[in-house]
Amino acid sequence: MFSSQKIKNDLILLIYQDARTVFRLGDIAMIAGETNFQTLNKKLNYDVHKGKLLNPRKGIYAKPNYSNEELAGCVFTPTYISLEYVLQKAGIIFQYDHRITSVSYLSRTIEVNGVTYSFRKLKGELLVNTTGIIRQINNINMATPERAFMDTLYLNKDYYFDNLNPLNKELILKLLPIYHSESVSRKVTKLLLNG
Repeated sequence: MFSSQKIKNDLILLIYQDARTVFRLGDIAMIAGETNFQTLNKKLNYDVHKGKLLNPRKGIYAKPNYSNEELAGCVFTPTYISLEYVLQKAGIIFQYDHRITSVSYLSRTIEVNGVTYSFRKLKGELLVNTTGIIRQINNINMATPERAFMDTLYLNKDYYFDNLNPLNKELILKLLPIYHSESVSRKVTKLLLNG
């Protein structure tokens, strides 16, 4: 059973008081101070059945009107939002792409409630390097436009960028050494320094 009857009665209240909109089972266990995951999972599934919570993906619970960006950060970990999604928001690419693109330890594309989440595999040492990644208040990890630009160059043989003016060249040059790639260095030189 639950550690406390009060927690059992106030679980939804505790979840709704949290600023996040998407939670893993472990997140809710920490909020509630609960150690029995099996019982907690049963309670959460009951709350999903009653319409108090959503269960957009196995092991993930969400408030109604949850943030799609938060969900992108919870599906696989470690992960951060990058690539086309960030480049489009920064005005570096103009073509509309409806997907939320991220990098993670594997490549997958999933659809949840009509939203497409695309994950590209990035090698471990790059994935855990937090240079150029902003951790936002709502626990969303998002690449800066410069980091998204570098990730895109690293993961794609050829890629067309519409507008490189928003990029900070100094930041890109600071990011360049973490990629350990001659190919990326040549692309950066060609696009930013000689272009």
